[in-house]
Amino acid sequence: MEYINLDMSDKEHHYEYIVSACLCGEKTRYDGKISISEKVKNLVDEGKAIMVCPEVDGGLNVPRLPCEIKGGRVLNVESEDMTDYFVDGAIKTLETAQKYGIKKAILKEKSPSCGSRLIYDGTFSKTLIPGEGITARLLRLNDIEVISDEEFEA
Repeated sequence: MEYINLDMSDKEHHYEYIVSACLCGEKTRYDGKISISEKVKNLVDEGKAIMVCPEVDGGLNVPRLPCEIKGGRVLNVESEDMTDYFVDGAIKTLETAQKYGIKKAILKEKSPSCGSRLIYDGTFSKTLIPGEGITARLLRLNDIEVISDEEFEA
């Protein structure tokens, strides 16, 4: 899923951030609901950021069953292994960042893709633990600074 027109002239554009599309009002969350941060959406509106959704870009539908990380794998609430979708989406997000030379990301906290400080513990009990999502980890491993929407809003 592309959220902006990436024509050839757009390659010249300098984006500062990759941002979670759900923070800009896109219906990409697992439950299909919107979660908007005006501050993050303004970055996109000003041409400073590109929206991504690693989960949708990795092939997952909206809505979808909730997923959490457990034992290094991403499982949905029915214990189906969804890891490959999350890895594929993380790779696509990294490729977008590299294509535009982006070195900063603002991602949705608590997500199994985008969580940068906190994620759910894999029990589907809404218990948070220190950790990071698949995309946040891959971006950091590739020298991209990742901050959460909560940090950015503060």
